[in-house]
Amino acid sequence: MARHALLYPYSRRKMIKKLDNKGGVIILTYYWPPSGGSGVQRWMYFSKYLKELGWEPFVITVDEKKASYPFLDMSLEKIVEDIEVIKTSTNEPLKFFSFLTTGGFRKGIPQGEIKNKGLFNKLSNYIRSNFFIPDARIGWVDFAYRECKKLIIKNNIKHIITTGPPHSTHLIGLRVKRDFKINWTVDFRDPWVNIFYNKNFLFTKKSINKQKELEKKVLNNANLVLTTIGGDLKEQLQLKAPNQNFAVVPNGYDDVLINKIKSEKSKKYFHIVYTGLLTKNHPYISLLKNLKQNFGNTNLKLSLAGNISNEIINEIKNYLPKVKVKNCGYLNHEDSVRLIKSADLLVNFFFIGAEKEMISGKIMEYLATEIPILSIGDPKSEAGKILSKASYTKMFLRDSDKEIQLFLEKVILNKGKLTNRFPNLDKWSRKKITNKLSNLLSDL
Repeated sequence: MARHALLYPYSRRKMIKKLDNKGGVIILTYYWPPSGGSGVQRWMYFSKYLKELGWEPFVITVDEKKASYPFLDMSLEKIVEDIEVIKTSTNEPLKFFSFLTTGGFRKGIPQGEIKNKGLFNKLSNYIRSNFFIPDARIGWVDFAYRECKKLIIKNNIKHIITTGPPHSTHLIGLRVKRDFKINWTVDFRDPWVNIFYNKNFLFTKKSINKQKELEKKVLNNANLVLTTIGGDLKEQLQLKAPNQNFAVVPNGYDDVLINKIKSEKSKKYFHIVYTGLLTKNHPYISLLKNLKQNFGNTNLKLSLAGNISNEIINEIKNYLPKVKVKNCGYLNHEDSVRLIKSADLLVNFFFIGAEKEMISGKIMEYLATEIPILSIGDPKSEAGKILSKASYTKMFLRDSDKEIQLFLEKVILNKGKLTNRFPNLDKWSRKKITNKLSNLLSDL
C-alpha cells in the first residue's frame, strides 16, 4: 500500500516495526508502478521476491503526479501491492519541456535520443546538460533523502540500494553513506558517463568533469556495485573503481506471466513483432530494407508496441507498403507479453554504439516464449553471447544483408515449426535471479 510523503506527515504513517529475519532494505528507485516501461520492472520484481525471501523492502520513489514518466501502466501496481512504498514530491523540468514541445506532459519526455534540431532544442539541451547535473531529475534528491533518513533512524535499517538511471538517484545514496553506517548497493541498469547518447549533449568541459567526479565518488563509496551485463560496461566501471566489489545481476523473465498467457497465432499472416522503445538510434532500417527487397510477395504482418514516434511509424509504413503494419502503441505488461506470444518471429535492435555496454530488458522475456528471434547488434557483445546459446536466435551486424535474408527465409518457410530452445531457461526467472541478489546482500 503506497503512502505519499507529501500528503501524510511522517509521524502519522504507520510503518512496519518488526522486520523479518533478514532485516529491512531501502530501495531508492525513481521508476516505480504505475510508471510503465522496462526500467521499472527490475526492482519491482526484486522487491516482490526479496520480501518472499525474508527481507523487508521499503521503497522510496516519486509521486506519479509529480514524476516525469513517459507513460503509465496501472496493471503493475497489483504486483507490488504488499510492498511498503513512500512517494515523495520532486522539482524537475522535463514535464514542462514536454508540454512546450508536444503540448502534452508525457509525450515529449526524452528517451534514448537527444534532439538538437532547431534553436529551442539546442537551448534546452544546453540548459539540461549544464544546469541539471547529473540529470534533469536531480530535483528529486532532497525529497528522497529526507524520507530515507527518517526510515533509517526509525527502523535501524542497515541496507540501502540505489538504481539508475536516473543516476541522480545515486547521489541520495552518497549522502546516506556519508551520514550513516550502512551497506550501500549501487545498481547500474545502464552506463552513466559513457552512455552512448551523451555525445549529443552540449556539455561544457566543466560539466563533463563534474559528471566524471560524481560517478567516481559513487563507485568508490558504495559497498557493492551491480550491473545488468558484464563485458565492456563492467570493465569500464572497474577501471574507475579498481578496489570495488562488482557483481552481474541480470534481468530475467516473469515465468508466472509467460506460462499464464496462451499463444494465439495468425493463420493468415507471418507475424513479426517488436516491442519496446524504438528510436533513430536503433538499426531497424536493416530489417525494413531486407523485407522490402526479398519478401515483397510474402503475406507479412508487422506489429509494433511501445514508445515509438509517429515519424518512425510512418517511415516504416512508407518503406513497407505491402506489409500490414500495426501500431499497437504503449501496452501494459500483460498485453505486451500476449502480443509477443502471438508472433512467428520476434525482432530486437540494440542501440547503435551501445551494443557492448547495454542489454535490452526484454531479451529473456523474448527467449522464454521459445519463438525465433532476429536481433541486430554486435554478435560479439555480451548480449550476443547470451543469444547465441538459443537454438533459433541470431544476432546480425547491420550490414549482414545476405545472412539476415537467409534467416528470414528459414523462419518464414517453417512458420510455427521452429522451437527456440534456451539452455537452463528456468535459472533466468525473476525469482531465481532475486536469490542471487539476496545472497549478495546477506554477504555484505
